Amino acid sequence: MSIYAIGDLHLSGSVDKPMDKFGKNWENHAEKIKKHWLDIISEEDTVLIPGDISWGMTLEEAEIDLQYIYELPGKKILIRGNHDYWWKSVTKLNTIYDNMYFLQNDFTVAESFAICGGRGWICPNDTKFTAHDQKIYEREEKRLRLSLLAAKKANYDRIIVIMHYPPTNENLEPSIYTQLFEEFKVEKVIYGHLHGKESFNLGLQGHYNGIEYRLVSSDYIDFKPVLIY
Repeated sequence: MSIYAIGDLHLSGSVDKPMDKFGKNWENHAEKIKKHWLDIISEEDTVLIPGDISWGMTLEEAEIDLQYIYELPGKKILIRGNHDYWWKSVTKLNTIYDNMYFLQNDFTVAESFAICGGRGWICPNDTKFTAHDQKIYEREEKRLRLSLLAAKKANYDRIIVIMHYPPTNENLEPSIYTQLFEEFKVEKVIYGHLHGKESFNLGLQGHYNGIEYRLVSSDYIDFKPVLIY
């Protein structure tokens, strides 16, 4: 009964959206993920999936990809990425698949941990950051705070956060996200979003102010779920 993570599945069962522009390692990546998943994950395990799940634009287009995940072993906990346009009503999503929990503004439990999370956003001083981004950046912090408050209210002390975006800018400077995680004494932060070797160093990794940060974009971890706990 372990906790694993793999992000950025970028499945495209019903749309034409090849990922090999990021490198030849993306060729047949859905088959690679499935093979490794079946080799590693048991029905008793939990897998954290921090966003960019399906390229489908609607739930109908994403259904084939969600079914692909559903049929793999283990409990899955998912958050929304910046490309998950099909993700509309989390209430509806949580009535469809009995081994998948779609996390939004709340928390769920895996082993002894509260699993909290949110999408996050790019951070100030990032080269792409604009005034428009400031509003979203702050809004996403409020949503993450709601998730963490819900876990604390339920008396959970051990917390893992999953978010889609890295928690800092490309210079690895502190952000309102890292400050929030320190405030709530989060143990681990799991995120994705970054693709290609040139991007992997742009995310905070290792231990920082008592918190472990892990990048789990599928291409970074060679399409193999990695052990978190």
